[in-house]
Amino acid sequence: MDTIIFDLDGTLLNTLDDLMDSVNFMLAGRGYAQRSYDEIRQFVGNGVRKLVERALPDGHKDETDAALAEFSAHYDKNKNNKTAPYAGIPEMLSAVKAAGFKTAIVSNKYERAVKELADTLFFGCIDVAVGERTGVAPKPAPDGVFAALDVLGARCADAVYIGDSDVDVATAKNAGLKMIGVTWGFRDRALLEQCGADRIIDSPADVLTAVRSFG
Repeated sequence: MDTIIFDLDGTLLNTLDDLMDSVNFMLAGRGYAQRSYDEIRQFVGNGVRKLVERALPDGHKDETDAALAEFSAHYDKNKNNKTAPYAGIPEMLSAVKAAGFKTAIVSNKYERAVKELADTLFFGCIDVAVGERTGVAPKPAPDGVFAALDVLGARCADAVYIGDSDVDVATAKNAGLKMIGVTWGFRDRALLEQCGADRIIDSPADVLTAVRSFG
């Protein structure tokens, strides 16, 4: 194994507070009730469009396009107010790079935000950042993984995918990659086990050991 591909939200970064603030800004502007932290936690994982659609009240899903524009305009300016790496992530990424691994992020967040957050928070530890963009189907489709591997000059057989959700497990399977599930993110161990993660870890300090366990 020479390549590690990471999910972003719930794996490297805790982004829920900023996502919740932007969702609730959009909802307040439309006169709708606010969403709780736990609701936002369940809504994320399939991209910001699906997040906005899920957050809108029943009977108002036809407002998704306009609501998404309002959410995105707010999130663009506020995406790094409260967002931060989980404890141990910076140290883990430094160790991964020191060990010689190629690294990438593949996220369902729109690509501009993915690249800006990676550049701002990970200080050169991520080689490639791929987000939602035209021509690349969102996860669990494998398109983003394949795009990252192509830029890195890496093979599926030599890459591991690390994420926190059922969407990430499905993405890895669809791309033909081994998958490591993490329990510090937006989903729990039971779901990762049910979905068939190859390994499950509880701390960023366990990443290198888990990756090397694949041989």
